[in-house]
Amino acid sequence: MRRAHEDPELLSLVRRYVTPERRYMKLGGSLLRMRSPEYDRFMRDLCEDAELITADEIATLLGGWRERRTAAWLVAVSRRTEFRERLGELLLASEVCCAGLAYCVALASFGTSRDADLLAAYLDRYLRRPDLAYDQTVAMGALLFIDLNLRGDQAARFMRPSGLWQEWLQDASHMQRTTDPTPSCLSLVRRLCAFVDECAEAR
Repeated sequence: MRRAHEDPELLSLVRRYVTPERRYMKLGGSLLRMRSPEYDRFMRDLCEDAELITADEIATLLGGWRERRTAAWLVAVSRRTEFRERLGELLLASEVCCAGLAYCVALASFGTSRDADLLAAYLDRYLRRPDLAYDQTVAMGALLFIDLNLRGDQAARFMRPSGLWQEWLQDASHMQRTTDPTPSCLSLVRRLCAFVDECAEAR
């Protein structure tokens, strides 16, 4: 994995796309709490960078978690579906923290049956791991989002009464609660994809 402090090319890209005004920290639920004029400026700058960044630069950024999170959002906003498989690989590998939501939002915003397949592959692996508090909830939200838009049923096999989703909710100690998180997961993905759509329209 390339490290910015050892790699002048990567460091330049990080300073250009990732760290200005701590962008990487705002890409996620935080952006939903923004208000104008901060929201408008944030969106404008993100759209401009999504236009400017090259495919090679995106590939270079897919290293540390800050870079991966930012790169995945730039991929989503610029609709660069050529990165679909790479984002699916990164999601499945789950090598770094704090980037999974960005991968899921990008795949959900693409919204094809292939994106649903990639999310389902992740759930097939990680719903079997109740010991891991990774990105199971947002991946489920993203899969449900695609299913609703495509009138698909990929999520159904996970969500049946004896399915992996219910087992994971029951066995994952960090998820023991009285309410099902599914509606809030879907709502988060829906709102973040609406932001991506708004960016696409602005471009």
